[in-house]
Amino acid sequence: MPVAKKHLCIKRSGIPKAGKGLFTKVQIPKGAVIAEYEGDITTWKKVQQANEFNGYVFYINKNHVIDAKPYIKSVARYINDAKGITRIDSLQNNSKYVNEDNRIFIQAIKNIPAGSEIFVSYKKDYWDVIRHNMKVELKEKK
Repeated sequence: MPVAKKHLCIKRSGIPKAGKGLFTKVQIPKGAVIAEYEGDITTWKKVQQANEFNGYVFYINKNHVIDAKPYIKSVARYINDAKGITRIDSLQNNSKYVNEDNRIFIQAIKNIPAGSEIFVSYKKDYWDVIRHNMKVELKEKK
């Protein structure tokens, strides 16, 4: 059972230029499920047909991805990666993704104190795409 949504809040992330982040109002113990990554279940092919970058897609396999972009009330979509483009040495990821029958949950990997921002690793592939897109945008500006 995930942490009750009333114990979580969305506010400006501690990571510059990251937008909003997810914070906890209560201590979350190591091993606790924080939230489910909710969204439209679709295929990778359909996501690619949209022809625009969507940072809210969780890839499970080519026939099963979760698109949280239209789910603005889904708290898990606001969790940032502490080791992304902009890094702050004092910030570390404190949770991980867990796949249970193609449902994705975020689970605490350490005790998370009340008032803390929740962070999860997006993994290397995600950041490779972001860096590639940044290079393309830079070339287009020139």
